[in-house]
Amino acid sequence: MLKKVSRNDERLRRHARVRTKISGTPECPRLCVFRSNSHIHAQIIDDVHGRTLVAASSVDMKLANGGNIEAAKSVGAEIAKRAQAANITNVVFDRGGYIYHGRVQALAEAAREAGLKF
Repeated sequence: MLKKVSRNDERLRRHARVRTKISGTPECPRLCVFRSNSHIHAQIIDDVHGRTLVAASSVDMKLANGGNIEAAKSVGAEIAKRAQAANITNVVFDRGGYIYHGRVQALAEAAREAGLKF
């Protein structure tokens, strides 16, 4: 009998495949995205030292509806603002195994427009 693989298991497999190629350094950290049905989170991570440098989410921004494209745009702009305050300009984008579409794309484009380079 075959075990049914969940959508999240498939996403985690894609994310592991992406993470073999992408790693954040102190000079160019990794912008990692996580989205759930009701919220979206973004972190800028230095993988060499294993620490989160900057984080933003629809939860800590107290957005009314954190699961839509407008929330993703505001989280992208906020993460870019916080990154610039921490003297971070260049990042490598980690889409977290999600398709570059919808909320993930909106967050990335808002971060680019706010000044992050990737």
